Amino acid sequence: MKIIILNENLKKGLNIVERTTGKNLTLPSLNNVLLKAEKSFLEFSTTDLEIGLRWQELAKIEEGGKVSVPAKIFSHFINLLPDKKTILETKDNFLYVKCGNYQSKIKGFDPEEFPIIPIIQDKEFVEIDGKKLLEGLTQIIDVASLSQTRPEISGVYFLFQKDLIKIVATDSFRLAEKKLYLGEIEHKSHISKEYSFILPQKSVYELINILSENKEKVKISISPNQVLFENIKKEISSPKFFISSRLIEGEYPKYEEIIPKKYKTQIIVDRNEFINQVRIASLFSGRINEVKFKIEPQNRKMTISSFNPEFGENESFIPCQIKGEKIEISFNYKFLLDGLSKIKTPDLIFELNKVDGPGVLKPLDDISYIYIVMPIKTD
Repeated sequence: MKIIILNENLKKGLNIVERTTGKNLTLPSLNNVLLKAEKSFLEFSTTDLEIGLRWQELAKIEEGGKVSVPAKIFSHFINLLPDKKTILETKDNFLYVKCGNYQSKIKGFDPEEFPIIPIIQDKEFVEIDGKKLLEGLTQIIDVASLSQTRPEISGVYFLFQKDLIKIVATDSFRLAEKKLYLGEIEHKSHISKEYSFILPQKSVYELINILSENKEKVKISISPNQVLFENIKKEISSPKFFISSRLIEGEYPKYEEIIPKKYKTQIIVDRNEFINQVRIASLFSGRINEVKFKIEPQNRKMTISSFNPEFGENESFIPCQIKGEKIEISFNYKFLLDGLSKIKTPDLIFELNKVDGPGVLKPLDDISYIYIVMPIKTD
């Protein structure tokens, strides 16, 4: 193998794929990155057997081939080199690297020992806007919670319907749902029936990281045990990525049953003022992060208070539009702020039912996102 590539492109590819590598003593090849030179591209591949990452960058291929090298040392070395043309060449099981005044050789490993990353056939797939997918995933990903006893809530639930994709995450105390209406965004669908799967949280974080770098259209290919995300390049010089992931087995909770169909009290409030007052109240909250809310429709205000015997107490109020009944209720301020931070509209809707019922946060005039949080029982 002998190739010439811009070092800035080499850095980009390595920095993305090396995140799935680590110190694996039982299978050392998992600590490596597989470099494969073919046609006009250099492909970087890594896997931890749960997630497989592949990234392709345009390069001048003088001689094709492949080699497996330790990902960490190779990436650290490349990141210290100047942004100049870099020559990669394999000889006698070593990878020779030349860039400007620098040259080195790194011991390689048999590329045939590198684990095979599964390839998914394109029988069932959807193509959607990468930016819209990224926005949706960032609104729900932090809600998922690693659980040994309930692995199904350790990931993000995807439901593919004819004209809609739902993505959902929960940790049993709160829940977030984002709807991607395919009729409102450019897409291509080849789904013969309704599909659903649970994608591990780690895989979603990797997808978010890559989509943050590359917002082109994304193709999602589905199989019974694996899912593949790949970008659809606009230009031949653009990098190409592939993320394949195992799926979490099990049935996702019937989350729709806990979404309130109606409310007893509805508040329309300024988002920034709401966030600021909750943050101030959090400074005086106690051990369980409790912040209290008193909703007074007659006075058109929401009072927010907190108390800590060590620091003191705080009380403030927000003028707002209120429909329905008077209510007093408490929430964990951290859970509440997580939901508020994901809503970007100037005003938002805050709906309540009873003191032990879930609170609902959603953007004003936007039905695509909903965040549900359980209250703190004060009895």
